[in-house]
Amino acid sequence: MEFTVNKADLVRELGLSQGVVEKKTTIPILSNVLLEAGDNGLTLTATDLELGIRSTCAARVAKKGAGTIPAKRLLDYVRLLPDAEVTIKFMENQWANLTCGRSKTRIAGMSRESYPELPPTPEKIVDLPAGLLASMITRTIFAISNEESRFTLNGAQLILKPDSITMVATDGHRLALVEEKTSLEGISGAYKALLPKKAMTEILKLAGDAGADAKIAFSGDDNHLFFQFGDRLLLSRKLSGNFPDYERVLPKEHAHSVNLAKDELKATIERVAQFSDDRSRAIRLQVSPGEVKIYSSLSETGESEESIPVEYAGPLVEIGFNASYMIEFLRALPTGEAKFLFKDGQSAGEMQPGEVSEQLTYRYVVMPMRI
Repeated sequence: MEFTVNKADLVRELGLSQGVVEKKTTIPILSNVLLEAGDNGLTLTATDLELGIRSTCAARVAKKGAGTIPAKRLLDYVRLLPDAEVTIKFMENQWANLTCGRSKTRIAGMSRESYPELPPTPEKIVDLPAGLLASMITRTIFAISNEESRFTLNGAQLILKPDSITMVATDGHRLALVEEKTSLEGISGAYKALLPKKAMTEILKLAGDAGADAKIAFSGDDNHLFFQFGDRLLLSRKLSGNFPDYERVLPKEHAHSVNLAKDELKATIERVAQFSDDRSRAIRLQVSPGEVKIYSSLSETGESEESIPVEYAGPLVEIGFNASYMIEFLRALPTGEAKFLFKDGQSAGEMQPGEVSEQLTYRYVVMPMRI
């Protein structure tokens, strides 16, 4: 196999594969990227057996064929080359010769025969707006559990209906739900799938590169989900198991609510949380007529307290929360105001955008802490 490719094109496509390539693996070939030169130019494939990505870029092919090279080493080297064309030629011993101007390099590769095949892409189910899906991921991904033992919580529940897209994530201590009203052609009933966190991270990268107006051709089979971004395909193994019945967790009503400026609230919590316990990150919110007081203390380090004026005439309520949970929601909140809804010190609190929208529902439920 021999081909010539523009350095910038190769770096761009190799960069997209880095989140998929397995860095520490007992199967050495999973650290490699598969390069295939054919009639359509150069095709690059990377997989860790759970996630896979395939993309193409223009190339002048002198001899068709396929081979694999360590993905990180190839990217790190090519990135340092001058902006010119790179010629890659695979020898019969699986080594690859790279030539760029006066630079000549040899990299040990591995046979294409031992590289795992990606499953075939099934028929498209629906086109999804890339910008919309990316924004939904941004508003929920932080609530996904990092505990590997709770595998059904290691991703988000994606629900597609003819008139809406819903995404829900929870780690058992908090729950983020976002629902966007939009017309989806090709969907009948409700299509549900558990999307792993790693796949969501890669979708964000691909959507950002494709642009907000791009469409994603979405499909799925019994075991995998497929996201086609033009010439780039991302596929992910579905998470097995049943996602919790999140609708039972969502509070039906709240006795009280206050509206706060998002940036002011976030900055206040960040300052006060400097004096919270490193593990629990616990802070207290005390809502009383006319103000919200936020405070924390560490017996050996110090304490901090700030108040924010609000329009509120209800009873005094004090609730403990994990500061990090609140900050992560406020970072993802697109609007300038946040609404805090609550009942008492023992019940879950909820945060929502301050502005009500008929198109968008965004709810974030956080369990209280005993301090």
